[in-house]
Amino acid sequence: MKRIHTIAKMQHQSDAWRSAGLCIGLVPTMGFLHEGHLSLVDHSLKAADRTVVSIFVNPLQFGPKEDFAIYPRDLERDLNLLSRRGVDAVFHPATAEFYPADFSTFVEVEKLSKSLCGPFRPGHFRGVATVVTKLFTAVKPHLAVFGQKDYQQAAVIRRLVRDLNLDLRVVVAPTVREADGLAMSSRNILLSPAERQRAAALYEALTMGRKRIERGERDAGRIIAEMRAHIERALDGSIDYIAIARADTLEEVAHIAGPVVIALAVRLSNVRLIDNIVAAPCGR
Repeated sequence: MKRIHTIAKMQHQSDAWRSAGLCIGLVPTMGFLHEGHLSLVDHSLKAADRTVVSIFVNPLQFGPKEDFAIYPRDLERDLNLLSRRGVDAVFHPATAEFYPADFSTFVEVEKLSKSLCGPFRPGHFRGVATVVTKLFTAVKPHLAVFGQKDYQQAAVIRRLVRDLNLDLRVVVAPTVREADGLAMSSRNILLSPAERQRAAALYEALTMGRKRIERGERDAGRIIAEMRAHIERALDGSIDYIAIARADTLEEVAHIAGPVVIALAVRLSNVRLIDNIVAAPCGR
């Protein structure tokens, strides 16, 4: 497995693979890998001839009061996991390599970034769109794999690829969950044992909301109120939002008439957890 640290060397390697007629898959990560990340790697290994995993904790997508400094990191562990999986290359640039001191160019996807997590994390999706664009230009993939757990992020990246006419395919793989339903996340390790046990209430609330829609409830407000009550009973945390939005545009709805995403974000101590589930009225 190759370890690549500079953009120039990554581009050179990708050019060689492309010249040989090989399909390149990219799995962007911030490291501290878990089975959710590795499921994305498996998707790429099946779909592409060469798989590159990027490991880069992107400072642009963290706000001033967010967890950049304490975000979990264990590069050697990650490298061992990826080597055993059969990954062809790991792209691990230094922050200064990606963002020189006079860096001043950003990418922003406007409408899709404004709802759900947008108001609670100003600048976050601009940071995501910028770093992903830079990863695309460095790795030159034919396809890139993201997870449904970050539903809004995947929607932003799909729109970015469409609007900028980028020549690659975005693949969104299903969320991988713990046995109790909690979505796998690198941040889960920061939860206390008690918080980790109670965090299962998030997925319970999401499945409750989906069942209400499938059984005929069309009033989004009623469903959200029931979900909120369930979470508040189980958790001593702060709910950023619970929302029901159109699955395609992420516009929040009051009346459910088609496919929607039920999404939420909750803070436990200094850990922010997000999750979502897709639902549709019966017959839709």
